[in-house]
Parts: sequence; structure tokens; C-alpha cells
Amino acid sequence: MEIPADAPAVCPVCEKPYESVTVHTDGVMVALNDNERYRRVCFDPERHDGDPGLYFYHHTHEQADLERADATP
Repeated sequence: MEIPADAPAVCPVCEKPYESVTVHTDGVMVALNDNERYRRVCFDPERHDGDPGLYFYHHTHEQADLERADATP
């Protein structure tokens, strides 16, 4: 796992703010259980230093709730 220096300002998957981003170039395991810190993690395949990688964009509960506030009923 590595933290990329060239991370975008918003998540390229959902176009929302995120708390942190990591890039993974090896195998990964994702537990989809309830998490106290993050509500959602978006995954974006991206090359990293010329190798295939997978960027993880970690969204807090508050950041994920912004989507509900932005939605029109």
C-alpha cells in the first residue's frame, strides 16, 4: 500500500470529497462490514509508476452523507 502524491482533489469515481486515498499494486482484500470510520470506499483502476494499480478513495460517514444532502427528494 502506498499513498500517491498526485491524488486528485475529489474522488474520480463519485466526484465527492474523500478523507484519504491509497494505491495498491498487489493483491487486496476488502471486508464489506460496517466500519466506524468510513462509510464507503470507491475503487479506481489506475496505473502507478507504470504498473497496474488500484486507487482506494476512503469516504467518511459525513462525506458520504453529503450525497443525501445534495439529492433532491
